[in-house]
Amino acid sequence: MNDHIEPGGSDAHDAAHEHDHGALGDAEFAEFMELAAEEGFDLEDVEGAIEAAGHGPLPVLAVVGRPNVGKSTLVNRIIGRREAVVEDKPGVTRDRVTYEAEWAGRRFKVVDTGGWEQDVLGIDASVAAQAEYAIEAADAVVFVVDAKVGATDTDEAVVRLLRKAGKPVVLCANKVDGPSGEADAAYLWSLGLGEPYPVSALHGRGTGDMLDQVLEVLPEAPAQTFGTAVGGPRRVALIGRPNVGKSSLLNKVAGEERVVVNELAGTTRDPVDEMIELGGKTWKFVDTAGIRKRVHLQQGADYYASLRTAAAVEKAEVAVVLIDAADSISVQDQRIVTMAVEAGRALVLAYNKWDTLDEERRYYLEREIETELGQVAWAPRVNVSARTGRHMEKLVPAIETALAGWETRVPTGRLNAFLGELVAAHPHPVRGGKQPRILFGTQAGTRPPRFVLFASGFIEAGYRRFIERRLREEFGFEGTPIHISVRVREKRGRKK
Repeated sequence: MNDHIEPGGSDAHDAAHEHDHGALGDAEFAEFMELAAEEGFDLEDVEGAIEAAGHGPLPVLAVVGRPNVGKSTLVNRIIGRREAVVEDKPGVTRDRVTYEAEWAGRRFKVVDTGGWEQDVLGIDASVAAQAEYAIEAADAVVFVVDAKVGATDTDEAVVRLLRKAGKPVVLCANKVDGPSGEADAAYLWSLGLGEPYPVSALHGRGTGDMLDQVLEVLPEAPAQTFGTAVGGPRRVALIGRPNVGKSSLLNKVAGEERVVVNELAGTTRDPVDEMIELGGKTWKFVDTAGIRKRVHLQQGADYYASLRTAAAVEKAEVAVVLIDAADSISVQDQRIVTMAVEAGRALVLAYNKWDTLDEERRYYLEREIETELGQVAWAPRVNVSARTGRHMEKLVPAIETALAGWETRVPTGRLNAFLGELVAAHPHPVRGGKQPRILFGTQAGTRPPRFVLFASGFIEAGYRRFIERRLREEFGFEGTPIHISVRVREKRGRKK
């Protein structure tokens, strides 16, 4: 999880965040800025880099609406690149349903529900199912309506869902390509969701005004603030592909020791978060086991599963990915692991049905884990049986280890001593006659750990991976993704 930030790519310095030094205290921040000045960096740029890396979890915006109103086109417009699938065919699996976006210097996540429609099921039901999952994960919603067509019965049904959920809504009247279409947009006041924002997602017309309104209603941070209640239960998402045994595991874990079932109203499905007593502590297991199974929804099941998983991961602090050890590790398993890593959550891998494996399968499974899941070798692993309850006692220590890694912070002084030794012993390869060097760095955030490194030139991806590997060897970080961004000095300033 690395980004490379080119010089001058920082956001405009925002006075409102003047004292937002990420995880750095005032004294550490002052010392760090002195170091940056000595090395000839633009101080505003450095402060912007620390702010950008120091953010906590980002607020989530869901884009919902019936088929063919331009949801994916709008998502592409919001994220500023053509990434969401625009021409959807039933059964097309989608790798991603969440994207990171930025507007007016504020960052947020976008959940795209423009994925999959099922005619047999009836458009109303499929739209409702998608909207439920997305609204559950969201802090605010953009509801897209085709202004040319006007409000349909399906739109009215989505409005009822939105009212019930009580989340802030921005109404987007799409396909308004010119002044003549604005009268069509005005008719959408009748939906009772406030002002319709006339937009052409295809041409970008009006999207700026709509996004300004989105920032008005979107909170600075997600509604689920983690760890604020002292001793509050930690949130665990139990995720995995359909039929992998999530329900069985949840039932086995809950046993008779279930503390309380917390009915969260606000969606038609009323998802249940289980408060479960485990290892002498109460945990909140975010329910992901309830993906509704419909025989004629086979092709769309993957898509609904990813929306559902994305919703659960957004609400959790740690993701326990359940993998069926009796089957080969599938692309879907890898995709679910990637989803948790990209969301920046702590990670535990649980291999289910371990008791059913013979020696040969165990040997081949170990090889598969090395090749297919080598990129998350840092995640704690438990071998369990949801059916018999075998090794369940190992689940809590693994979750606690992952959360501890997720919250680990390395002081700037210690980090720079480590970086100095590392660069001296293993310098970056010479490229084009130049040898870029990492000059200094800091950890700007935790949950997950986020580092900003300042360098004299472009640092290759391979060398950044090497640094990540050595950071893990030195400081642990077991069970957590690490995010490293690199800031390059534009030109050498004079030493003071």
